Amino acid sequence: MHQFWATFAGCLLLILLVLAADWQLTARARRQTDDKLTEQQEAAMLPILLDQVPTPLVRVQGTRPSALNRAARQLFGTDDQILPAPPELLSPDSPQVRIEGRLWRIDRVQAPGSSLSVVALIDIEAVERVAEARAASDMIETLGHELLNGLAPIVSLAESAEQAMQRPDTRDRLLPEILGTLARRTDGLMRFTTAYRALARLPNPAPAPTDLHQLAEDLARLFHLQWGGRVALSVEVKAEGPALLDRDQLTQAIWALMNNGAEAAISGASPAAVQLAFSANATGLTISVQDSGPGVAPDLRDRIFRPFFTTKEGGSGIGLSLARQIARAQGGELSLQPAMPTTFRLRLPPTPATA
Repeated sequence: MHQFWATFAGCLLLILLVLAADWQLTARARRQTDDKLTEQQEAAMLPILLDQVPTPLVRVQGTRPSALNRAARQLFGTDDQILPAPPELLSPDSPQVRIEGRLWRIDRVQAPGSSLSVVALIDIEAVERVAEARAASDMIETLGHELLNGLAPIVSLAESAEQAMQRPDTRDRLLPEILGTLARRTDGLMRFTTAYRALARLPNPAPAPTDLHQLAEDLARLFHLQWGGRVALSVEVKAEGPALLDRDQLTQAIWALMNNGAEAAISGASPAAVQLAFSANATGLTISVQDSGPGVAPDLRDRIFRPFFTTKEGGSGIGLSLARQIARAQGGELSLQPAMPTTFRLRLPPTPATA
């Protein structure tokens, strides 16, 4: 009897061991299946998530670009291959591409040792609108700060003048000094307010046929009066016939660029020089202002067009901001080119007079 129970216990233990091993193998298989399902689910989710990314993504294999997500398909109007292929997408050195009249920055990731790359297209105008909204907030804050800083000493000086008037022993000595300081501070505040008004109240452009050769001659004459003997100026005009534009506003924009270039050229090590170039054809009007200055620091390139931002002592920070506003009011754009020498390029779209 004892031997029977021993045999029974041994069989039961063996059965339990077999069941435990089977359970362990089943659990391991289930985990492997679950892991495989998770990997499959992740692989299936990746294209879905990629398709929802608002940034257009393009796959470039050799000379064949194709849309990777919905944003790219909408931008290029295709479900797969992009035809015709913009040359900028195929060139690994192109920083920008213009599509449907809008400028896009190219951020490229190249697969090592392969002709495959993935391109992300960043809407430069959208980025600039965000920067401009931030600049508008900064402008309001700056305006309030400047006005308060300007009014506080004026109030204090006015009170001092009133007190001096009541004291004959100090009136003749202190009053002229107080009034002179008051006049200078008031004049500085007036200049600041005038600059702000010019930026905030730019009138709508009034385009009219304009002779670009004559416009260039007028600007050169003004430049020689202002900078003659200190900064050399060269002018080039490649245009036939008149251009339809607001001459007064465009003159103001170009003049701001030329003055900015002259100031930068004087601060450089090379002989001070500015170059003004006009080029008009079927694609529109391009105006370039180049200077021999030291260039714009990389960390300042995105800030120089902000209202009231300046690196110059006594500068108002209005010129470049106003120039860009004038360009955009006429349907164009003003940009700082990425390479040296420093070149500002103002582009205006084609018009009946320039086409």
